[in-house]
Amino acid sequence: MPPSSLLLSSPAVSIGESRRRPLSMTTSAVRRVSSLALLDGARELVIQHQGNEYHLRLTRNDKLILTK
Repeated sequence: MPPSSLLLSSPAVSIGESRRRPLSMTTSAVRRVSSLALLDGARELVIQHQGNEYHLRLTRNDKLILTK
């Protein structure tokens, strides 16, 4: 499944808005994404965040590990 076909729910507030609101107002805006949709059949996914790369790996025991 190509990334463009992933169905993700939109957050209730933008990232900029969530930084200005108290935490209690943003907790209901948490998105849920299936690990199957993220990994798309692969065992590893690289996530870029603030100039750093993080690796999300699926182990032999079907556990997820996130490393920098």
